[in-house]
Amino acid sequence: MFQEERLDRIIRHLQDNRRITVEELCALLDISKDTARRDLIKLEEQRRIVRTRGGAMLPSFSKEIDHYEKRLHTERGVKREIAHAAARLVRPGDYLMLDSSTTVQFTVESISFSGNVAVTNSIDIAGLLASREGVTLHLLGGQLHKEQRYVYGPRAAATLAEYRFDKLLLGACGITAEGLSNPYEEEGLLIRDMIRSADQVIVLADSSKFGKRLFCRVAGFDSVDVLVTNEKPPAEIMEQLEKYGVDVIVTGTDAGHGGV
Repeated sequence: MFQEERLDRIIRHLQDNRRITVEELCALLDISKDTARRDLIKLEEQRRIVRTRGGAMLPSFSKEIDHYEKRLHTERGVKREIAHAAARLVRPGDYLMLDSSTTVQFTVESISFSGNVAVTNSIDIAGLLASREGVTLHLLGGQLHKEQRYVYGPRAAATLAEYRFDKLLLGACGITAEGLSNPYEEEGLLIRDMIRSADQVIVLADSSKFGKRLFCRVAGFDSVDVLVTNEKPPAEIMEQLEKYGVDVIVTGTDAGHGGV
């Protein structure tokens, strides 16, 4: 097994178990202690783990923030799979709130609109919808975050407070057993307002978001109705999803886990 394969295996184990010792790592991958330590050093250099006495753990929260263009091209194929599954949840006539995530953008490309109303704070999603038939578009006003290409601030929040939606399509930056998190406080606050305004909250997240805790906690799973993803979440996250009755739809399977 090549080192990169071992590193990915270690991260997947940590997402499920949070911690690992050198002895456990040796048994898991059938490697020597020296190889295990080199692998942990490499992951620490990549800022993917925190080394501890005798082992390693995932960082308590992530400080990495990818710019919009990088997010648009990261896990593109996986995001499109999630988008196709999420698009099937939208019905003719639904009033929709669409956040600024790239997975939601891909979902918009997959939806067959018919008598829908859509509100978004994303200038890119607004650009896509501007030429689409079957949908009435509303764009929130406010301050533009140039790097992440979304609108936020008091004006956006005030306008959003006047709206009600059938469904919110929401991308997730980070998902842990505690719920959803976001690197930006101002966007996190606006997302909370989106959640309060929607009858059904549909979260779209690829598996790279599992185990990632970011600066601003947005919501717990008691605020989520559906999670659409490409892999079954780790055990500790799945336990909380089941506790709150969140319907989990895994792309490529016939049915989700749990129920709304």
